[in-house]
Amino acid sequence: MSDSPPASPELAGFQKRYLRALAQRLDPVVWVGDDGFSEGVLRALREALAAHELVKVRMRSPADKRAAAAEVAQVTGAALVGLIGHTVILYRRHPDEPKLELPTRAGD
Repeated sequence: MSDSPPASPELAGFQKRYLRALAQRLDPVVWVGDDGFSEGVLRALREALAAHELVKVRMRSPADKRAAAAEVAQVTGAALVGLIGHTVILYRRHPDEPKLELPTRAGD
């Protein structure tokens, strides 16, 4: 985890709900086994975020899934959109070519 990650984006509740709705039809693209978030898993997750922006990560059996989800979001510079069971939903906007347009509210 030597790379300095970009700052995690701050999302409003309605934006997280929108992203969770989009994520319902997605399959997990990264699977985390008993060894946890190794450097190889983190590299694959960073690549998946760069390619897709919105990804699901399936954890096998973390000791503390909330802490693991928060840590992986922080390490990858992604926003933690949701945690359902052992599946983490992460979002990181592509800096040059964003694929997803987040909703905004008047006055934002």
